[in-house]
Amino acid sequence: MCQHQPPCPSADSADRESARLVAHHPEQGWSLLCNGVVLFEDTGELLPDGRVIAPHRPLGAGLTTAA
Repeated sequence: MCQHQPPCPSADSADRESARLVAHHPEQGWSLLCNGVVLFEDTGELLPDGRVIAPHRPLGAGLTTAA
């Protein structure tokens, strides 16, 4: 799918989110990456083979956990 040089990371790569944007729809909360991954505003992902990656937002700044 990717025609870039160097090619974008594949949908199976750990760094798949660094692929280039093909379509961006912030009003709908999603973007399509060059590798076929749909990246959602909440950091969830839909891979081209139908697998779902749950949202993986980092904890907000200043939040602490009780020890």
